[in-house]
Order: sequence, then structure tokens, then C-alpha cells
Amino acid sequence: MTSSRPLSVALVGAGPAGIYAADILSKSGLDVSIDLFERMPAPFGLVRYGVAPDHPRIKQIIVALYKILQRGDIRLVGNVEVGKDISLEEMQKHYDAVIISTGSDRDAPLNIPGVDLPGSYGGSEFVSWYDGHPDVPRTWPLDAEQVAVVGVGNVALDVARMLTKHPEDLLPTEIPDNVAEGLRSNKVTDVHVFGRRGPAQVKFTPLELRELGQVPDVDVIVYDEDFDFDEGSEEAIRASNQTKQVVKTLIDWTLKEEEDLTASRRIHLHFLHRPVEILGDGQVEALRTERTELTGDGNVRGTGEYVETPVQAVYRAVGYFSSPVPGVPFDEVRGVIPNIEGRILGADGEWMPGLYATGWVKRGPVGLIGSTKSDARQTIGHLVADAEADLLRARTDDADQVGHDAMLAALESAGVRYTTWEGWELLDAFEHELGAQAADGPRDRVKVVDRNTMTAISRGEEHDGRLY
Repeated sequence: MTSSRPLSVALVGAGPAGIYAADILSKSGLDVSIDLFERMPAPFGLVRYGVAPDHPRIKQIIVALYKILQRGDIRLVGNVEVGKDISLEEMQKHYDAVIISTGSDRDAPLNIPGVDLPGSYGGSEFVSWYDGHPDVPRTWPLDAEQVAVVGVGNVALDVARMLTKHPEDLLPTEIPDNVAEGLRSNKVTDVHVFGRRGPAQVKFTPLELRELGQVPDVDVIVYDEDFDFDEGSEEAIRASNQTKQVVKTLIDWTLKEEEDLTASRRIHLHFLHRPVEILGDGQVEALRTERTELTGDGNVRGTGEYVETPVQAVYRAVGYFSSPVPGVPFDEVRGVIPNIEGRILGADGEWMPGLYATGWVKRGPVGLIGSTKSDARQTIGHLVADAEADLLRARTDDADQVGHDAMLAALESAGVRYTTWEGWELLDAFEHELGAQAADGPRDRVKVVDRNTMTAISRGEEHDGRLY
């Protein structure tokens, strides 16, 4: 880095990981110019496209992220996909360092027979549909009356809740019109959620679980035979107040009397069931599970007893998985970019100077916002040290080709319709206005789903009014 210009850094991915890393870098004391690239026309990543619309408290995270970008010292460059609109190699000509913060955007694999049958869906695909992601179909098949959800994390609960919640109870949220329309035709009566371990090992948060029991006209049913606690379970309950609250809520539900179960839709929580096969002849017809038993340490083993639950659809919610970024090494087994504390490693196991990773694409899809912040601090700490050691340089000898202006010129030359923070504010205002004018009553916002319309609004261009 020359003393005549600031360090020029690009981040790829404008979700919480990228925004927090940019914020920490901006306050590091370095003389630094920061550009934040996002393949969507809108920022905020999974907070916008991975959180159920009836979770406004979680979506308040957007308020904090909004305030960071609103300052103006971190420039947003949206609707730009690295590897498609611009190569990593070209990006490295314009920036001294590149941080990959693309998160996890697809489902972790569930390797059981029948997983590819029609009617077997990735949970993240369904989440993307009801959250109005521009890159997924506008319709969703909701003709199954009995459904299985595999997984015992918050995404599994979101999927189960959204499948059973009546559309009129979602109208006050920001769901797009096509999602509301699709949910009106939903035929579901029963959703079965399966986890292979016991009640003390589930990954639900207490708040998410309690909310499940408050959905209008939906009963939550648990089964006495699915409850078992070994020493590992008791230790987990003693060690974690969160686990204790989850177990208490589940036990309380076992005390419900049958005559109290009067709702038109039901969510069944099954523990100690390991999914082994999705059954069907050309279409999902049932999920086969093996009963498991605890082994004393909180883990389980199979019992050889099998159960078949008739269902017409299976949703896999066993975790998220990252996608590779062209030009960046990727571990296809673990679903992460090979790195040491955020420094990206090449095929030879050595650091690739100027390349960093942060967030789920760095460490895997675990942890909440607090983990994302501490993760970013680690990566940025190494970047700052490398900059101070004069190890970071753009791959060009022409100083005029380094940084924001040169990058935008390259995008314009390539005909890329990129968007900016000011463009996001235009789109944000447009969505709020749609919400205010909603036919079913005022809402905070209604999402625009169509990518071309999102881009046109953000760029101040004429558009045909197509919202989805």
C-alpha cells in the first residue's frame, strides 16, 4: 500500500457478516476505503431473506445494520455477483484486499434414500419463497395435507409455523402478495417435526418454541414415549438455562388433555426418531424413521424399531450450507472456505495474500449475531496486521485503477446495472408505501420480489410495476 492513498478493501456479501466486518474495519484506525458488494439489489442477506416475516423482533437487526450503512463511509454496490458480473481476479486489480462474507444460502444435504422424490423440499428454498427472494419461483406447491419437517432448529420451527399459520394472521407482516395468495390455497392439516435426539438436545430457542404454542388455531402435540433424559441430558439442563426453559415448555405440552386439542391444524413434535428413508412411488408418500435411544452422554443409537408416518411432502431443515465463490477455494465437504482465522488458504495450504473470509462461509452456519461480530473482529484483526506489515496491494501498478471509482467504471463498461445505498433507500421507501396502501389494511412494508423492478426502482428508472 502506498502512502498516497487509503487502503482499498472490498467485501463480498452485504448480510450481517459483511456489514459488521465493514463497520469494524472502518473503526480500526486504518486510512481505508470500503466497498460492500451484494448480488441482490437489496442488502441485509438472510435477515431480509431468511427470517420468517412474523418475527419483527428479529428483523429489528436490520435497523442496526441500516444505521451502519446510512453513515456513508461504507459504500454499497448492489446487484453485482462476483464470478458472473465481475471476476475475483478483476476485483483484486481494483482492491488491496477482498473479504468474502457470502454466508450460507442453501440446504445442508440429507443423505437418505428418496430425498430426490417430488414432494421433498429444502427448507431454505421454502423460506426463500415466503420471504420473497427474487431468484426462486413465485408459486409453491401447498397441496399436501400431512407434511414432515426434518430438523430441530429454529428454521424447522419457522417452516412448521409458516405451513400451519392461517394467511390472515400473516397479512399484517411484509409477505409479498404472491405468498399470501399461495398460502390461501394451503391444504395442510398436520405437520410432523422429527429430531433424532431427545428433548434436551434440540436446538430451538425458548422464545421460538413458546411462540409455536401461540399460533391461532394450531395445536402443538408432543408424545410421552418421545421423552427420555439420560445423564448427558440432565447435565445439559443443569448447564444451560436456555435448555431448561425449552424442556419445561415441552413437558408442559405433554400435560395437555386430548379434549383441549380443538384446532384445525396441528404441529406434532417427535423426538428420538432418526429419518432413514423417504418413501413413495414417483411422489412422497411417507417418511420412515428409526426409533433411537439415548446412550448416557446425550448421544443416541438406533434401536432397530422403524416407524412410517404417512406424509405427502418432506421439508429438510437440517442446516444451511454455503455456496462457492468462483475463484475462491472451497471445501465441498464442510461447506466453507478453507482459512485460518479468516485468512483464506490456497490449494497448497498457504495464505493467499489479500483474501479473507468472515461469517458462516468462514466457520460454518453456527452461532447467532454475537458470534458473527466476534468472528468479524478476528478476521479484521488479521487484515489490519497485514496492512500494517505492508502485505496488501492491489494487482495493478496503476494507482488510478484502484478503488471505488475505477470499480464503478469497470461495471458500467460491462453494462452491469449496479445499485447503491441511495438506491436502496428509494426501494425501501417504495416498499413502505406499498405497505401503507395495502388493500387488506396498512402494513409496515410489502416486499417487491421481481428483480428487474427492484433494480429499476433503485436506479430511478422506469418500470412496468411488476411486483412479483
